[in-house]
Amino acid sequence: MSIVLVTGGVRSGKSAFAERLVKEKSRAVLYVATGVCTDKEMEQRITQHRERRPASWGLSETPYDAAAEVQTYYDYEVVLFDCVSTWISNLLVGVPEDKWGDVEETERIIGAVDSWISAIRDYPGTVFVVTSETGLGGVAMSKLGRWFQDTLGVVNQRIAAEAQEVYAVLSGIPWKIKDERI
Repeated sequence: MSIVLVTGGVRSGKSAFAERLVKEKSRAVLYVATGVCTDKEMEQRITQHRERRPASWGLSETPYDAAAEVQTYYDYEVVLFDCVSTWISNLLVGVPEDKWGDVEETERIIGAVDSWISAIRDYPGTVFVVTSETGLGGVAMSKLGRWFQDTLGVVNQRIAAEAQEVYAVLSGIPWKIKDERI
């Protein structure tokens, strides 16, 4: 298994960059989509991503239980998981408001990510993982926003520790910030 993590801010160009890397690597690609169509804006974002992808790529819509879908990865040489931050958002908004920031809920969500990481360790291909970087902005104004930043920060660090390569995309410009192959 090989992990390539691509991080950056919202609308930084991280997904498009990851898609270019994947296109260079393989034709047998599984695109793992975590988005849920909740309104017109999200529908437009999903459509934009769909239109950019080659029709030959497989698709797994996996908004909640990523570890349960890992067995589908084995039919492909490369997986593009887009994106961790949306996946974490999906998990957080499913928690009742009175439990936002709760240590047990946070551990459950981080545990779901740990289960996914553990499940992909045996996958023989490359998993490209897209995520948003929450550490470059200010502290969120809402309790849910702060919980999202804190949880995603921990999750991103765990995935980056497992990754062989990590890129940060800023204003459409990718920077390689980790390469264990060198």
